[in-house]
Amino acid sequence: MRLEDLDLRELLQFEPTGGILRFAGQRAVLLDAVALGLLRQQLIETLGQAGARAVLTRFGYALGRRTAETLKDAFPWDSEDDWRRAGGRFHRLQGLVLFEPVRHAQPVANAPFAEALWHESFEAEQHLLHLGRSEEPVCWTLCGFASGYLSYGHGRPIYCLEERCRGKGDATCVMVGRPQEEWGAEAASQLGYYEKDCLDEALGRVTQALKATERTLRAKRRELAQAEGGDDAKATLGRSPAMRRVRELAERVAQVDSTILITGESGVGKEVLARFIHEHSARAAGPFVAINCGAVPESLLESELFGHARGAFTGATQDRVGLFEAAHGGTLFLDELGEVPLSMQVKILRALQEREIRRVGESRNRSVEVRVLAATNRDLAADIQTGRFRQDLYYRLRVVEIRIPPLRERRDDILVLARQFLARSASRLRRKVSGLTPEAANQLLRYHWPGNVRELENTLERAVVLTRGSSIEPQDLPDELRGAVSPVYSPGNLRSLEEVERDYILAVLDAVGGNKLKAAETLKIGTSTLFRKLKQYQGASGA
Repeated sequence: MRLEDLDLRELLQFEPTGGILRFAGQRAVLLDAVALGLLRQQLIETLGQAGARAVLTRFGYALGRRTAETLKDAFPWDSEDDWRRAGGRFHRLQGLVLFEPVRHAQPVANAPFAEALWHESFEAEQHLLHLGRSEEPVCWTLCGFASGYLSYGHGRPIYCLEERCRGKGDATCVMVGRPQEEWGAEAASQLGYYEKDCLDEALGRVTQALKATERTLRAKRRELAQAEGGDDAKATLGRSPAMRRVRELAERVAQVDSTILITGESGVGKEVLARFIHEHSARAAGPFVAINCGAVPESLLESELFGHARGAFTGATQDRVGLFEAAHGGTLFLDELGEVPLSMQVKILRALQEREIRRVGESRNRSVEVRVLAATNRDLAADIQTGRFRQDLYYRLRVVEIRIPPLRERRDDILVLARQFLARSASRLRRKVSGLTPEAANQLLRYHWPGNVRELENTLERAVVLTRGSSIEPQDLPDELRGAVSPVYSPGNLRSLEEVERDYILAVLDAVGGNKLKAAETLKIGTSTLFRKLKQYQGASGA
């Protein structure tokens, strides 16, 4: 038999009435990809990412070695080479990944023993679905399978690692396999997951490392919480009176399974509040799945939400689970729901009312047990009047509505959030930036923040990148902030006439580059008056 002769229809044997399945003559079982994704999530939450990787790598290695043993004697191979190369085709036939070997037209120095492109990796898909983008490759079971198969087939240790991976944002997954001795010292930490026939030693090492890392993270969280005057979640939401009311309402509604509509301008933190509700609910152990409905083309939105069957449309090469099913037992967050077209609004309404969905291309309904949180920056009541949004869906979503006020209406939160974002950015970018100078803090308070919390976060990250000192200075801030004048009035920010005058004089002085004569001329006051007031401000600041 040749490698090209392997056919799934001949390899898979089963009785139409159910029962035992056999694949290549050996008993096999069918497992749902989402269930495997949820298992991965639970392993990571229990053992940490390193521990989960050790378990899944060794599982894949055992599966690959077992497959190689089975195939060797299962078929009369035309050549040993065909049997040794059959592992990639079995990857494809078992629905794990689309395998494309890389062949170089010219000899390449230090060429790997094996190299392949992996398309449609189930592991990368499930990791992104349940855990989001990773900082490292995530196809651990697939690498283990390839390593186990090649090692048995060639009678020596051959280990496979990913050079690129969709799970960390690359366009496709690229696997490279080399004999153990050809891997350099830089790969030693990754090869540790293949050591020994059991996981005790590897898990012992990663458990100790994980405990040390978790102790460090807990200490950092405590420091941050103390600096912000509360726990992480509360600090992220803010501590102004307006946000305390939002948080208290969110904590109450988290205890029941009602649908919630979160409203507010773009960038105010609607997804942060949705995660807060999920984490304080009875569904906290389940998945939190979020989608920005406005960012998905209309033609793809139905498939994204409800899934599709193989062959439902061009490019649908396999069954795919939608986000309603992926969020089963947890929370589905529909962001920017006001951008959804009317044709899809009907289908979302039915899914909410009937608690069931139908994949594109299927004729049967599937039950889903999921809580839906929705968010929008649009005025849906006005959209109902113009016919852009369905009234019945609006009332179905708006069992409870929580409005997040814009940042300009809760100025007490500006410095709380700014210091938190500064600490995060400094840690992630490895910059020794410890805080804000009083002048920089004052500029942040003067600005009206049309982009709200998202704009504030981006501003602090930019400042951390640009600053040359250990504290953020006004010159590290964008031009529009440096020229900002404190608003005379905003809801929840009533200020005395003396404070308004002081902030305005300082803003004008800053706008003219510190030129006191020009500032006095702009303010239409005498220079002696300006000098006297500046001296008063300096004395008050020193006190």
